[in-house]
Amino acid sequence: MDFLARARDVIETEIDGLGRMAGRLDQRLIDAVEILQRTLENRGKLVVIGVGKSGNIGHKIAATFNSTGATAVVLDSQNALHGDLGLISDGDAVLALSYSGETRELLDLLPFIKRFDVKLIALTGNSDSTLSRFSEVTLDTSVEREACPLNLAPTSSSTAMLVMGDALAMVLLESRGFTEADFARYHPGGSLGRALLTRVSDIMRADAELPTVAEDADVFAALDSMNRARAGACLILAEDGSLAGIFTHGDFARSFREDPSLGEKPVARLMTRRPITVQASSLAVEVLKTLGENRIDDIVVLDADGKPVGLIDTQDLVRLKLV
Repeated sequence: MDFLARARDVIETEIDGLGRMAGRLDQRLIDAVEILQRTLENRGKLVVIGVGKSGNIGHKIAATFNSTGATAVVLDSQNALHGDLGLISDGDAVLALSYSGETRELLDLLPFIKRFDVKLIALTGNSDSTLSRFSEVTLDTSVEREACPLNLAPTSSSTAMLVMGDALAMVLLESRGFTEADFARYHPGGSLGRALLTRVSDIMRADAELPTVAEDADVFAALDSMNRARAGACLILAEDGSLAGIFTHGDFARSFREDPSLGEKPVARLMTRRPITVQASSLAVEVLKTLGENRIDDIVVLDADGKPVGLIDTQDLVRLKLV
């Protein structure tokens, strides 16, 4: 058996299922998002329910909603008839997950759920199912076949349901104008939380720790400034204090190979003009994104007037456990 070929086949089968599902998206997705948005605007919550693998997927979908500021709870289908229906209130929206749409434990709950003034959204692979008929909106998560070689174990179908949940959550996020600052409120722990809650001004090298030289300085002066600050870059300043450019250890190493005597030459000849910058008031997460996208190790920090006030090195982010 070719393990790699089989693994690729599983992945391709699931990708194919997702592609077909994306092609079927229509007004029903819009209707579902609008229901969810109205629910949240009216101080309601999202109630997610499913059985078995669908229940597992439901926990992930609810977690994604919660992490993006959309209040969601998971209703355990087995405990619902024994008091847990108290989780549901008038004005809520219920997302019911069942690939067949005929899961007995879920269908037994529907008459009791419908006693509340709620909107029911079905995620199912069977648009003609009982669940679909009970629902205001049905989102079709059907797949042609499972990635299981026996076409039995929920694989492509559970992935489709998970991705449909992600699509709902992300469209809802954008429609509500959810921002990085909002995201930070719900992720205070770990490196992600620190990056989202920390401002650039809190972590940048500034004042005595900021290596700078005048635009007419030579390369030796720039290197000396970097060494004293233990930094990998030096800001080159124009006469009026504005940013003329940046000179890095990488710039020196590349140029030194061609000209070992460059130390006494003007650093302005080797600096990078118009380097990538970030505002001091920005969140640290913006630095992470910018460094990654541009494949650089240092970024210049500007104040509100566009004057250079700091420098951030990737090593600073590691030291502060922001990556």
